[in-house]
Amino acid sequence: MNKEKTCQYLKDHGITFETTEHKAVFNMEELAEDKLPYPEWDAKNLFVRDDKKRNYYLITVKGEKQVNLKEFRKAQGLRALSFASPDDLLKYLKLTPGSVTPLGLLNDEENAVHFYLDETFLSHKMGVHPNDNTATIWLDTEDLIRILKDHGTEVNIVEI
Repeated sequence: MNKEKTCQYLKDHGITFETTEHKAVFNMEELAEDKLPYPEWDAKNLFVRDDKKRNYYLITVKGEKQVNLKEFRKAQGLRALSFASPDDLLKYLKLTPGSVTPLGLLNDEENAVHFYLDETFLSHKMGVHPNDNTATIWLDTEDLIRILKDHGTEVNIVEI
């Protein structure tokens, strides 16, 4: 799904959201240069894989947080983790670098990617890309969780 199809999907599923258009961004530093309405709820997304390239994970945390992959994998009982390649990102989520978002999980037809969401987003809105890094969509975290679960994605809420 591209940006337009993603927004239409959200509307079709009764999701209320707000869109902030901006220049294409490829990391959190570039996004910070834009004036966002809710910068404290912007999400950072890490697409990683295990050392055997058998399991893929999307980890979503608040933008200012740092994720220690070694500590994360130990806490979750996972094998060693490293960042997945752009080819893997395209294969599993149909996304390119800079556009990583939990909404990309809607492109994962086999639900092969395991999703981990930082618990600090619960009961708040969050900002994620609409499968395109030229906008940020602000929606209630519970709505995001609902549409992902309806899609068949397992949502793991964790402390990061």
